[in-house]
Amino acid sequence: MKELFIASANAHKIEEFKHMLEPLGYKVKCLNDLPKLIDIEETGETFEENAIIKAKTISDQFNIPCISDDSGLEIDALNFEPGVQSARYLGHDTSYDYKNNVLIERMKDQTNRACRFVCAIALCVPGSDPVVFRDTIEGTVATEIVGKKGFGYDPIVYYEPFKTTLANVSEEQKNSVSHRGKALLKLLEYLNENPI
Repeated sequence: MKELFIASANAHKIEEFKHMLEPLGYKVKCLNDLPKLIDIEETGETFEENAIIKAKTISDQFNIPCISDDSGLEIDALNFEPGVQSARYLGHDTSYDYKNNVLIERMKDQTNRACRFVCAIALCVPGSDPVVFRDTIEGTVATEIVGKKGFGYDPIVYYEPFKTTLANVSEEQKNSVSHRGKALLKLLEYLNENPI
């Protein structure tokens, strides 16, 4: 079984990748499995750049294939904020309740409420150029926080086909349309045709 590292220590994300990649014959490992702890600074200006920075750092340093994703929320009327700063928006330790309330307040007079979750997944294999897979889920900014499921900005992203926010549906429903799920499918198609 071929080893494929994920530049993440997020248990939820690792499980999602394992679920998709292990049937293809990949043993999924994560940052906790590396011989030493590594701290990677995300200095990119796009989701793609940050995903490449993380995957390439580990791939180069340990000479192993590595994938990494970077994701976040873009709101058109706010100049695509929070964007790549989604996790660190308004301070790294700020609760999402606070972030969501601030965004709803900032959007109260906006007529264009379009927004999207973006996910970019980078694959770095030693000796090859990085490959990136990007996808989105399009929505609108809700006028109030709705739903207790999901995490992050899910309670303020209204998804028209579900007629509610992404925090107000089951995880299965959300995953069926999620930005990460769709980007991951593109990665799987690529690995089917270009096994590492």
